[in-house]
Amino acid sequence: MRIISSSICTAHEPRVIGSKVIDPRGFMAALEAAVAAHNFAADRFPGQALISVPAAIPFVSSGVGRPKPDPSAYTLKLYRGTVSAYLKREHAAPVEGLACVVYTRDAYLNDPDVQTEERERLTADSSVTHVLVAVLAEAGARSQLSPYRFAHNLAGGNREAQLWSADEIRAKARDIIEYAGQWATVADD
Repeated sequence: MRIISSSICTAHEPRVIGSKVIDPRGFMAALEAAVAAHNFAADRFPGQALISVPAAIPFVSSGVGRPKPDPSAYTLKLYRGTVSAYLKREHAAPVEGLACVVYTRDAYLNDPDVQTEERERLTADSSVTHVLVAVLAEAGARSQLSPYRFAHNLAGGNREAQLWSADEIRAKARDIIEYAGQWATVADD
């Protein structure tokens, strides 16, 4: 088995917005064990998995913290073309749960969001079996999609979203709004 990170998964980078891997070796060992135990054929959209990885909790920093009234607790970052304020990582809440979005190689190659360069990189390296798409280090309630990612998925950016019922979409939207009011995304300063 060989797992690589997708171009959108930044959790391993030195300066991260959101969940961050702080011990890559320990994290990857736990992730590989969880991926090996997962049945990708049983996923709602085969090959696209949200896998719980509690064994990797000690190796990550959560991507959120409780909002602070002090402006000095925040850092400004450019993200997706917009400058926004993010809570400094020192205020990240303890990790209570960890899930990773992992695709099989074939599911990833068929994903509508995969860019040509990344598709070519993956096609050229036949040793890759799985692709890590997101690291979701949860604090408190289960972390939610960002409003941006939720809308993007509904607009065709994720094949599983095509299977969501209207009731599921409404419930997800309510959960996202509630979550956003209680948590602030963290970033490295």
